[in-house]
Amino acid sequence: MSDVIVSPSLLSADFGRLNEEIDLINESDADWLHIDVMDGVFVPNISFGFPVLEFVKRRSVKPLDVHLMIVEPQKFITEVKESGAYIMNVHYEACLHLHRTIQEIKKAGMKAGVTLNPHTPVCMLEDIIQELDLVLIMSVNPGFGGQKFIEHSVEKVSKLRNLLERKNSHAYIEVDGGINLETGRRLVDAGADALVAGNFVFRSSDPLETISSLKSL
Repeated sequence: MSDVIVSPSLLSADFGRLNEEIDLINESDADWLHIDVMDGVFVPNISFGFPVLEFVKRRSVKPLDVHLMIVEPQKFITEVKESGAYIMNVHYEACLHLHRTIQEIKKAGMKAGVTLNPHTPVCMLEDIIQELDLVLIMSVNPGFGGQKFIEHSVEKVSKLRNLLERKNSHAYIEVDGGINLETGRRLVDAGADALVAGNFVFRSSDPLETISSLKSL
């Protein structure tokens, strides 16, 4: 199997040292930089918006993996594109017209991802999976870093892998929440392609080595 895709989550970075934190990721073996945009409505937290994304775009050499934890994400497709996103990822639970939103993301020139909250089964993507470039499984409840890994997520990844194969979809499977070497190994064995890691990377004594270790799972 090829190396695991690693997408460190900027939410766990030290924002007083944002230049240095982004430079660290630039120097690492990370594949993407994961950006969590939260509105305090869809999830019970507020993170940052487009001015911060504009700064990150200028500083980061890694493709931006932008995860919108917001209501009505379809209203911001143009802004997300202009902020330098490689992937625009929206929640299944936040999109009334998901197919149209996916079409508009692709029309804007970005990869289209859909996130499932812990309570949302993978079968809900049955009719749209072939349109997607990525599916993100939340292995914690979205909104805050440092939460305990939800064990059912491993089985959920396995079910999603089966759905992708049955539908001949080439979408990546990404997982976010409670990622470390132990949970990461089990998720990769279950079929995950990409791991989002926040605290595990940024609070590590050697973030570069931690990212390399995740990539080689």
